[in-house]
Amino acid sequence: MAPGPDLDPGTLRFCPLCGGGLERRVVPPDDREHPVCAGCSFVFYLHPKLVAGTVPVRGGRVLLTRRAIEPSRGLWTFPGGYVDWGEDVREAARRETREEVGLDLDLDGLLGVYSYRGAPVVIVVFRARVPEGAEAVANASEVLETAYFHPDEIPWEELAFPSTREALLDWSAGPGLRAGRDPAGDGGAGV
Repeated sequence: MAPGPDLDPGTLRFCPLCGGGLERRVVPPDDREHPVCAGCSFVFYLHPKLVAGTVPVRGGRVLLTRRAIEPSRGLWTFPGGYVDWGEDVREAARRETREEVGLDLDLDGLLGVYSYRGAPVVIVVFRARVPEGAEAVANASEVLETAYFHPDEIPWEELAFPSTREALLDWSAGPGLRAGRDPAGDGGAGV
């Protein structure tokens, strides 16, 4: 099955409230162009989706998951996914970790927030500690496998997204500002 068009302000065609056609109009107060319903004048502000994730750590090693789904099937990332409507972002990070690897984790604070020009998501990543004796179990529908990596063992060339790379660089640099070491050397673009 071929992928459909991407959801962005240019692909929106119908009002979600009345079903009328949308047209591009300049909207005050910022005088930027947005899709506006020709029937009821509803302004359709399309906002990015929020993703919450965890960087689970035990014994100085980070738990990563190999994705079983697109995008980036077969590549490594940390547990995470979309925040549901009305859900607390911290609970979403814990829920996604539970769903993907079967671990109930306590969060150790915010690691970072990652966004990219033109990307439809904002990624909020929390530090988390894996309790001794707790074992990660890959959810076969989303995760092919799990593995723990020391910072110098991370498969930098096989990471799923630029946000994965940036969060792992931030984690491996420790508290404070990132050391600026980018093992792949390209910085990446996208999510």
